[in-house]
Amino acid sequence: MKTINQIVGENLKKLRSLSGFTQEQIAASIGIERSAYSNYEGGIRETPFDVLEKLANLFGCEPFILFEDNIQVNDEILAAAFRISDLEENDLKEIAGFKDIVKSYLKMERISQNGPQ
Repeated sequence: MKTINQIVGENLKKLRSLSGFTQEQIAASIGIERSAYSNYEGGIRETPFDVLEKLANLFGCEPFILFEDNIQVNDEILAAAFRISDLEENDLKEIAGFKDIVKSYLKMERISQNGPQ
């Protein structure tokens, strides 16, 4: 049976790979060491909630998604996905802010169509 740290780690790796980022890019964009991010992705250490929030914004998903076993990357996550190489730290911070806006917009649109869930 997988631990929650392993599930979160697998999801971080999957989302990072789909987004085309390196561990170094992710770590720099959220202000942590690459070794710390590697430990989170490897399921070795528990990821602090503030780091989970930053990562969720960067990947364009809700934080709870990171805790789901065998996540399916859906259209909402892919709508906010960027696959760009040679980005600098500030670029990734801007992308994370934009993804947060897109995520909020999609959530508001879903609520307006289906009502609160």
